[in-house]
Amino acid sequence: METKKYGLLFPGQGSQSVGMGKELYETRAPARWVYDRANEVLGRDIAKLCFEGPEDELRTTANSQPAIFTTSIATLNVLVEKLKGASVGEEGREIFSAEDMKSFGAVALGLSLGEPTALVASCALSFEDGLRFVEKRGRFMEEASQKEPGKMASIMGLELEKVEELCSGIGGCQVANINCPGQVVISGHASRVELAADLAKNAGAKRAIILKVSGAFHSELMAPAKEKLKAVLEEMEIKEPVIDFISNIDAEVTGDPAKIKANLADQLDNKTLWEASVKKAASLGVTDYLEIGPGSVLKGLMKKIDSSLTVTPLHTTGDMDGLL
Repeated sequence: METKKYGLLFPGQGSQSVGMGKELYETRAPARWVYDRANEVLGRDIAKLCFEGPEDELRTTANSQPAIFTTSIATLNVLVEKLKGASVGEEGREIFSAEDMKSFGAVALGLSLGEPTALVASCALSFEDGLRFVEKRGRFMEEASQKEPGKMASIMGLELEKVEELCSGIGGCQVANINCPGQVVISGHASRVELAADLAKNAGAKRAIILKVSGAFHSELMAPAKEKLKAVLEEMEIKEPVIDFISNIDAEVTGDPAKIKANLADQLDNKTLWEASVKKAASLGVTDYLEIGPGSVLKGLMKKIDSSLTVTPLHTTGDMDGLL
């Protein structure tokens, strides 16, 4: 009998919480392997930060990105073992294989930071290279934020075209995320984002909320981080994904390693197309999705994009037992 295949969803920055992954680490060997290996690769105790915080330290861009990435891969590793009903990997390298992923993964996609995680899940990128990349990504983005402070705001209930018109009219801010129907996130210089949020409310937006983030992500203010990241990407080995992988940049199934690298760099100062990416996955005939990693933000977005799709967030062994 053929194994059921799922769409694999990976969360972005902001999904972190103190204690994430702790139960998996304490009870499942595949999670322990991932966290212990992450500590070795980074040369610091990222596991302790995930499990114990402190929260303000975990929340920083430089810390939250590798922490969420590691927790998501640890969760996936436990899930693969459970679905497989046998140990993952091999002696000394206890992590899922390409064959494992092909057996139950139909498509992989992640929101912003979740994209490199999805690439590891689709075996286009090794766990170690993905972790090093994400650690540098977070550090470069934090440095850019400190050099040029900016803000982001979520605009609800206003057409995309109107939001784009407002941004281009005042300059210094741009559309950063198209997450789901009726929700557009803008990003840019602090004063410009605040002005755009006020103008959006005057133009009929139901709500315009300044987000609690440390920088103007997916805007031109991230250009310095993008240039540094390009140099890192040149040295990285990316293979063709073993399952369908959908990029945030163009919401297309992307298999060419050179294109994947270009998209990973472009993602920093361009908008993410989450709504379109989900619709692309659904067009491939995938109806059942697993949200793998901390938080349940993606489930909420998915409901608004297409309520016929089922999404199961997985955080604990209990969640996985429920799935099975």
